[in-house]
Amino acid sequence: MRLQIRHWGITLTIGLILSIALSGMAYAALGDRLLGRGSNGPEVRQLQSKLAQLGYSVGTIDGKFRSKTEAAIRKFQQDHGLRVDGLAGTHTINELKRLTSQSTNASGKAVGYKNIDTRLLARCVNAEARGEPFRGQVAVAAVIMNRITDPAFPKTVADIIYQPEAFSSVDDGQINLPPSASSLRAVQEALSGSDPTGGALFYFNPAKTRNRYIWSRPEIKRIGNHIFTK
Repeated sequence: MRLQIRHWGITLTIGLILSIALSGMAYAALGDRLLGRGSNGPEVRQLQSKLAQLGYSVGTIDGKFRSKTEAAIRKFQQDHGLRVDGLAGTHTINELKRLTSQSTNASGKAVGYKNIDTRLLARCVNAEARGEPFRGQVAVAAVIMNRITDPAFPKTVADIIYQPEAFSSVDDGQINLPPSASSLRAVQEALSGSDPTGGALFYFNPAKTRNRYIWSRPEIKRIGNHIFTK
């Protein structure tokens, strides 16, 4: 009788341990542990979803950390000046969370983005900054976002981009080219609040323009082949 009770006691203990372990897996959150090749679970699925949201190819979002997920992590780390090791550690995950967070209202409720045509914005970035470093592409998207909040400019992405003579890519038709994966990622960064320009409203390539007005604007910084100005 005692052996039988002991047997049931051991079985119950094992069952409880497994239940707790499975429960922990079900509610595991991104950032709870270091993720790398061979990791599985809901945190990996969250990781893959965030990478895909930013335009990085991870293959199937299945919660399994395989070669495509590792390659996407390495590309993300390279683009953002992080240590390139293919592992989703604290710094990498924090940057991912920052860039994929939503806009909130005064009460803290997520409201998404208003008046934003992300694909049109990405087409403009692709046309205006194709060949520029990734940071330079984010900068071009940030200039457009800065114009939305400035009273001197229209209040929608479409109105800003198609404002007469605002962008050469509209005049020469390059705005109609499909956006690259890089430009889509750059737009997501700008929408998430990244602004490498420090508040610029204009930019130009000094090798391609003699416009006196644009040259007269106070320079903020140079990124790639562009000068960004107030």
